[in-house]
Amino acid sequence: MKIKFLKKTVLICLGLATFVMSAQDDDETLGEEESDIAAQLANPNTVLGTMNFNFDYVNFQGDLPNAGSQNSFTIGFQPILPIPLNETMNLFVRPQIPLIVTQPTFGANGFENQGVNLGNISADIAIGKTFPSKTIGIIGAFGSFRTASDKALRSSYTLLGPELMAAQITKWGVFGLMINHAWSVNNLDADPDSFTILADDMWVTAAGGESASITAGQYFYIVNLTNGWQIQGNPTYSYNHKAAKGNKLTLPIGTGASKVMIFGKTPVKFNMQYWYYVASPEAFGPQHQIRFTVSPVVPLPW
Repeated sequence: MKIKFLKKTVLICLGLATFVMSAQDDDETLGEEESDIAAQLANPNTVLGTMNFNFDYVNFQGDLPNAGSQNSFTIGFQPILPIPLNETMNLFVRPQIPLIVTQPTFGANGFENQGVNLGNISADIAIGKTFPSKTIGIIGAFGSFRTASDKALRSSYTLLGPELMAAQITKWGVFGLMINHAWSVNNLDADPDSFTILADDMWVTAAGGESASITAGQYFYIVNLTNGWQIQGNPTYSYNHKAAKGNKLTLPIGTGASKVMIFGKTPVKFNMQYWYYVASPEAFGPQHQIRFTVSPVVPLPW
């Protein structure tokens, strides 16, 4: 059942991506413009503004009864509107607002699927700088908040902490690493069997403690091809220092493809990735994830 559902989801996503990406004339000049925009969007310190819509399908695994037959679907909205400070520095304020279409929760009666709900909103504020060597550094702060409209989906903790990122622009593309560490600012007697997914894709398994300490982030790479095409991967990871043994690390490996297309005067980036989790909480956690992202480029309001 799980394999059939996964195959069906993959085929639907691939079909949608193929249809969207093929709906364009083959024009050499247009292809060069698309490639230029794609390279600018690959820059973590870009001055281009985007409205990002993430469509995430996740298949789960774990020791809990029927964990392997559980799936979720989430739509995330993340506007990124950089504020230029000078020629090499930008200020970023990036909220992440999730709409949970369906998400399994585990309780006294086993797994139950929750309906459409607002998820836990997260955000970061950071300053990025590009150096002459084309090395990029970003420093800022990260926070995740208990905003889920359904109590069963609400995070046990409000989290705050610092964020760092380093990236390198090369002739073929970009690669880098982002890391943040967040501590809980509230004291809560969390259910030792509970779990939650935060809006920035950090997976948290509660350990029954009154506080949390989580190191998380993402590694990323983008390989520029032609006509706005790129090979891209930006999986997210997390390590919950206070979780129970076997439930601390969540780590996927992933890759995908992206394409920038221009509709009228509006560039839009389409990106599809597959992540396989080589480490996941033993009790309950992700195993497969498919992400399809639509990112229209928008004019900055300043």
